[in-house]
Amino acid sequence: MDPIAKPRCGWARGSELMVRYHDEEWGVPRADDRGQFEFLVLESAQAGLSWSTILSRREGYRQCFAGFDPVRVAAFTEADVARLMADRRIIRNRLKIESAVANARAFLEVAARHGSFSRWIWGYVDGRPLEHEIASDDLLPPNSPLSDRLARDMKKLGFRFLGTTILYSHLQATGLVNDHILSCFRHEEVRALGEKLKWN
Repeated sequence: MDPIAKPRCGWARGSELMVRYHDEEWGVPRADDRGQFEFLVLESAQAGLSWSTILSRREGYRQCFAGFDPVRVAAFTEADVARLMADRRIIRNRLKIESAVANARAFLEVAARHGSFSRWIWGYVDGRPLEHEIASDDLLPPNSPLSDRLARDMKKLGFRFLGTTILYSHLQATGLVNDHILSCFRHEEVRALGEKLKWN
C-alpha cells in the first residue's frame, strides 16, 4: 500500500510534515522529561494558531529554547526574552515566551519533588495510556475531565498559559491518551507501545 494512502486520522493530511508527525510521533508514550518539556513549549506556542504552523517552526524553537533543556530555559533572563522577541524562527509573542521560561522553572520544581516530571504527569493515568475508542475525527474531544484537573493542578504549581485545551493536546501528543481513531493504522501500533511502557 502506498504509505500516503494508509488510513489515518483526518487532521494528518495536507502536508508531508504533518503526515510524518502523525505516523511517527503523535500518541507515542513519552516518558522522558525533555520530550515532555518540548511539547509543553510547543503546545503552549500553538494556542490560537494551527499545529502545522508550530511544526514548521519546531527546529527554530529547538535552537531558540536550548534544545528544550528545561534547566537552561529556566535560567533565561529578560535579555533572553528580548532576544527571542526579535527571532523570526519562532512565534514572537511575549506572553508565550515568558510563559515558557516560567514553565521551565515550575517543571523543574515538580521534577525535584517527584523524581521526574514524567513520573508525576503519568501518575494521572496510573502509568498507563488511556485507550480511547473514537470512531471518527469529529468525535475527538477538545478537552476532558482529566485535562481540566491537570490544568487546575498545574496552575497552582505555577505553570502559565496551559489551559485545559492545550493540556489535552499535550496528553494526546505525548501518549497519555491514545486518540488515534479506530480506523487509523496507528491506533493499534500506539496501543501496543503503551502496553510496553515500564516504570522503574
